Amino acid sequence: MTEFDPTVPAAQRGFDFLVVGAGFAGSVLAERLASVLGARVLVVDRRPHIGGNAFDRYDDAGILIHPYGPHIFHTNSKDVFDYLSQFTAWRPYQHKVLASVDGQLVPIPINLDTVNRLYGLSLTAFELEKWFESVAEPREQIRTSEDVVVSKVGRDLYNKFFRGYTRKQWGLDPSELDASVTARVPTRTNRDDRYFADTYQAMPLHGFTRMFEAMLAHPNIKVMLNTDYREIQDLVPWRHMIYTGPVDAFFDFRYGKLPYRSLHFEHVTLPQEQFQEVGTVNYPNDYAYTRISEFKFITGQKHPHTSVVYEYPRAEGDPYYPVPRPENAELYKRYEADAKAMTNVTFVGRLATYRYYNMDQVVAQALTTFGKLRERFGVTPAGLEETVGVNGD
Repeated sequence: MTEFDPTVPAAQRGFDFLVVGAGFAGSVLAERLASVLGARVLVVDRRPHIGGNAFDRYDDAGILIHPYGPHIFHTNSKDVFDYLSQFTAWRPYQHKVLASVDGQLVPIPINLDTVNRLYGLSLTAFELEKWFESVAEPREQIRTSEDVVVSKVGRDLYNKFFRGYTRKQWGLDPSELDASVTARVPTRTNRDDRYFADTYQAMPLHGFTRMFEAMLAHPNIKVMLNTDYREIQDLVPWRHMIYTGPVDAFFDFRYGKLPYRSLHFEHVTLPQEQFQEVGTVNYPNDYAYTRISEFKFITGQKHPHTSVVYEYPRAEGDPYYPVPRPENAELYKRYEADAKAMTNVTFVGRLATYRYYNMDQVVAQALTTFGKLRERFGVTPAGLEETVGVNGD
C-alpha cells in the first residue's frame, strides 16, 4: 500500500478528506487518515467546539460539566479502549443509577435489592429468579419494548419503571416502539447495582474535550468550527467526504424527515458539595424530566459546590435519538440506498446511519470504516483524485 505522498505541494494537493462533524466518528477517522495514511484532512463542524455531544467544559463556578447530558464511557472492546488510550489517561468509574419509584430510591437496572425493597420481601438470588418467572407474562413473539419487559419481569415492574419513562423519553407507549429500546436494560438476580457491566469502565482523566484535542492535534488535520460544510464544500479542494451528520439532511429531505427525539438540558449549580446519592437518578413516573445527573460523581472532581442537569425529552431540537419504529426503518432504507450509491462520500456515525450507538460503538464503527477506506484509498493523492475526482466531480 502506498501512503499519501507528502512531497506533493499543499497548494496542488488541497485536502484528501473533508470530514463533516468533529464528534467521535469524524475525529477518529480524521486522526487515523492523517496518522496512518499521511492524508491531509479538513474537519468542519457547525458548532463552536469539537467533541460533538461528548464535549465537556468548565462552568462559571469551575465545575466540569457535560452540556449535552452525561456521557459515561464503557466498553467490552479492548481495541476501542486501547485506541482511545493513546489520547487520554483514565479515571476508573462505575456508574450507578437509582430510580424514584413508590416514594423510594431503588437500584436500576432492577436487581435483588430493588425487588426486596419495593415489595417488602427477603428473597435470595435463587428465589428472585423463580419470582420473576411467577410474575412474567410470556410472549410467543417479542416485537415491542413492552413485550421485552413484561415477558421478563411482569406487568407491575413494567408500569413502575419502564412505561412512564419510555412515554416521556420517546413520546410513544412502549407497545409502539421496537424491542431494541428496552432490550438494552438488563435485569439482574444478584445485588450488582452498577448500571453497566462492561469490562472497561472509565472516564477520560481530564475530560472528553482534552481527549478530542489530542486526537485532532496532528499537523495534517485542520479544523473549522462555526461552519456549515455546505458553505465551503465548493470553495476548498477535497477528494473524498466523510459525512457524520443527519443522512436525511444531506439529501435535502428528498423522502421526508427521519424522526428523532431531542433533549432539553437545564443545568443548575448548587452551593452544597453533593446533591444526590449517585451519579444519576431516574424519574420514570413523576415530573416532566426523565433524570437528574450530578457531574462530580462522573468526573471525580473535588469542588465545594456541585452541578446537576435535568433532562427534558422533546420532539423538536437537535437530533439525539433515532425513533426505532418499522416505518422509520423503511424510510431510512431509501436514504441508505442513495448513500451507498455515492462513490465520493462515506457515511458514518449515529446520525448518518440512523442508529443509536454508544460512544464505544461509534469508535468501533469508525475504526472499521477506516480499514475499508485504507483498502480503497491507500494510494497517492494523485491516485485518489483519479479515482473519485475533486470535490465529487
